[in-house]
Amino acid sequence: MSTNDHALLEAALIGYQHQAAQLAEKIADIRRQLGGKSPSVAPTAESPKKRRPMSAAARKRIAAAQKKRWEEYHRKQEGKS
Repeated sequence: MSTNDHALLEAALIGYQHQAAQLAEKIADIRRQLGGKSPSVAPTAESPKKRRPMSAAARKRIAAAQKKRWEEYHRKQEGKS
């Protein structure tokens, strides 16, 4: 990389960092105007939802249906060979 390219990239980086700081200030100002608190860390994913309990009968139905699907799958696989 030439010296000119390196200097240009450094200048671009400084300019973009300045713009990012200005945007962060504007976002914080808007949040203050809305009366909301500024989160310290932006959420990256939804919090895990609580799982609903499943009855024993429901688990048996699901297991039976899965066994049926696998049996059908294996029957088809034997027919292809």
